[in-house]
Amino acid sequence: MTAEARRLEDSAERHDTWKRWGPYLSERAWGTVREDYSADGEPWGYFPFEHARSRAYRWNEDGLAGICDRQQHICFGLALWNERDPILKERLFGLSTPQGNHGEDVKEYYFYLDSTPTHSYMKWLYKYPHAAFPYARLLDENARRGRDVPEFELLDTGVFDEDRYFDVFVEYAKASPEDILARITIENRGPEAANLRVLPTIWFRNRWSWTSDAPRPSLTRGDGPDGARTIVADEEMCGRRYLYCDGAPDLLFTENETNASLLFGAPNASPFVKDGIDACVVRGETGAVHADSGTKCSAHYRTTVPAGGSIVLHLRLTDTAMTTPFGEAFADVFRARAAEADEFYGALIPADRSADAKSVMRQAFAGLLWSKQYYHYDVRRWLKGDPAQPPPPEVRKHGRNHDWDQLNNADVIAMPDKWEYPWYAAWDLAFHTIPLALIDATFAKEQLILLLREWYMHPNGQLPAYEWNFSDVNPPVHAWAALRVFRIDRRLSGRGDRAFLERVFHKLLLNFTWWVNRADAEGNNIFEGGFLGLDNIGVFDRSRDLGQGRTLEQSDGTSWVAMFTLNMLAIALELAAEDPVYEDIATKFFEHFLYIAHAMTDRGDQSLCLWDEQDHFFYDALRTGDERIPLRVRSMVGLAPLFAVETLEPTVLAKLGEFRKRMEWFLKNRPDLVNNVASMHTEGTADRRLLSLVNPDRLRQILAVMLDEREFLSPHGVRALSRLHKDHPFVLHLDGTEHVVDYEPAESSTPLFGGNSNWRGPVWFPVNYLLIESIQKFDYYFGDDFQIECPTGSGQMMTLWGVATELSQRLSGLFLRENGRRPVYGDRERFQTDPHWRDLILFHEYFNGDTGQGLGASHQTGWTAIVAKLLDQSGESRNP
Repeated sequence: MTAEARRLEDSAERHDTWKRWGPYLSERAWGTVREDYSADGEPWGYFPFEHARSRAYRWNEDGLAGICDRQQHICFGLALWNERDPILKERLFGLSTPQGNHGEDVKEYYFYLDSTPTHSYMKWLYKYPHAAFPYARLLDENARRGRDVPEFELLDTGVFDEDRYFDVFVEYAKASPEDILARITIENRGPEAANLRVLPTIWFRNRWSWTSDAPRPSLTRGDGPDGARTIVADEEMCGRRYLYCDGAPDLLFTENETNASLLFGAPNASPFVKDGIDACVVRGETGAVHADSGTKCSAHYRTTVPAGGSIVLHLRLTDTAMTTPFGEAFADVFRARAAEADEFYGALIPADRSADAKSVMRQAFAGLLWSKQYYHYDVRRWLKGDPAQPPPPEVRKHGRNHDWDQLNNADVIAMPDKWEYPWYAAWDLAFHTIPLALIDATFAKEQLILLLREWYMHPNGQLPAYEWNFSDVNPPVHAWAALRVFRIDRRLSGRGDRAFLERVFHKLLLNFTWWVNRADAEGNNIFEGGFLGLDNIGVFDRSRDLGQGRTLEQSDGTSWVAMFTLNMLAIALELAAEDPVYEDIATKFFEHFLYIAHAMTDRGDQSLCLWDEQDHFFYDALRTGDERIPLRVRSMVGLAPLFAVETLEPTVLAKLGEFRKRMEWFLKNRPDLVNNVASMHTEGTADRRLLSLVNPDRLRQILAVMLDEREFLSPHGVRALSRLHKDHPFVLHLDGTEHVVDYEPAESSTPLFGGNSNWRGPVWFPVNYLLIESIQKFDYYFGDDFQIECPTGSGQMMTLWGVATELSQRLSGLFLRENGRRPVYGDRERFQTDPHWRDLILFHEYFNGDTGQGLGASHQTGWTAIVAKLLDQSGESRNP
């Protein structure tokens, strides 16, 4: 067992609190729903970036390369000033949704280079220009651009020309769970010496301004060892802490309080406010800071970094008073923790992967772990307002999230990223847990349980989607993720966590009931799920009422529920191995799947069937009374039926006599249902049975379309929309309006119900991963005798396992260097060729369906971190 594995075990068994401190600080807290107390519900306008340095947050904090305790009482992060910017660089800058020509977008370059699961070692990099940061130019140019052209990025401004920038590396190493060492390394890449102010900062989340009786913590100047400055932090929950700052930096104290005078024209209770350090350093207002105490404090280092040279700063945050916080012992801890991180990942990542693939995997895990964030949102209090503050507008009581007043979140959660998504998303989180299970199965399981707890799950059984609208409907993938994490954990640890599986299963029964009651309006087992996370993939905004009694019968909505049903069946069979009571529940889900399959694929009733015999594809249908219009859009909606597949092992059926007997009864007595489910009568490889929405003929027909490079198959995975629609857009005339769906491989050209997410052509990791897994399951049943042409028309025949491997390696190839270039970076030459950039990986939200260039959120190392799982299981293409 490696040292990090022992720490994980100690943490899981509560012997030590190695995870108490971590990178749980967001990189953006402004512009979030939680901080929005407006009447119009527009958080970007209510709390803009321009307010962030001067206005105390209510619900959580933000900062660069930040860490905090898991209740976020004490925060530590980095501020920088290049002596040219108009403000300190305390947090990341980006465009809000109204400002960006493709929606919100961070306009900075930063990278998560390393992290162990307990955060015993972490490494982060930020690229800071010598020149003034071009805030105004980024705003103005993106405002000028339309949606038909790309975003204007920081590299486009020229501020990195001639390498005139700093590489700012921040590393953390834990000597113990409560003793955290920080090392800041500044490297000047430019041709001339450059000045830089470095301000490591400690502060308290403001918990005292919202009620009249909350205790106020304090930071004070302490007596420290020679050659260092000391800040003493006293806080009710965390006790006493010491921040030791090597060298002789000035200590600048202020209060983490809103500068009401600046923002609102109201008097400040104290001259020392949140932006006091900014005022002192940038504008020279020395009276804006206190000499000895406050609730926010920066150690102010004035540095000059020589051309091509570097400087190193050391700090230590600990619960122990020390006489020698630095020195050789400090360096020894860093060496040991970095070596232990190498040891941990060396044991995890297959040895035969290339150095490039290993680096991609390591950075994927790092981004996933760095994106764990403290999330605090008490909806009931948010709606009512705080006793010590003015009451919110009355309209809020009937506005956003008003029907989620039971939701009270204050936890560390694996989120998509720390700028664009400083909030959780239910279906994203399910995918996060897959790569997380490889490195920290305990945390992965805790995350899945968390969203099922009573302070998350609605009393009616719905899971919260995300804070913009908790009632939005995300695909029901929680059961799938729970089963996958259970099996990954069992494979790696040698023991299955039955208690975890049983715990999630019972809560998921409530969620399944909500789905069936909510999303099957006609009671015909065809589901109208709504938004389903696929944004603009459809003809209409699928989360809105279509009016005139119309119903959108969704192929993907029905497929997701069918998949959910099979996931619950598989979990019940796992549990039935030790408790026969679960055989009854397994039978119920088996029956439910038969009814869904019958409705969706019934060959004898085209009034229900979503399969199109003419096109050999699944489509949504628009129903008005007895009239039914198939919406012939070739999209991921039509591939989603492949997700609903499960094999039944003969050893399981032999052991579970009651379930097998009831299954055989259905086979004999309900041929009207069973005949619409693939291969229940015929035993496949190793005598397996197959539950699927598609039979072998339809599987071949769908795969022939999916694997056609003129349609879905791109060099980098499966597109969300067929390229066929580039020359043949789908057009529907309805109520005097023309609705068009055409192929857009990159950013969306319209803001149509998707903002800056585009499902009309790009490649998305989550659905690609589900396709790969589904094809592998089909292979378990059909075996090597079932072969298909891949790509379609190539004459090259592959087994289904070969197809899954091919898709996996195409996806992984997005990030791997081929002929000196990574597809993810497209025509960004600095990322392709510069030795200080080319090995740094950004894990984008989605990817251009033709070129593979990264799009959307640039740090969504949530579900895109699945690339680590793909490289682990399928490796990389050796013959690109």
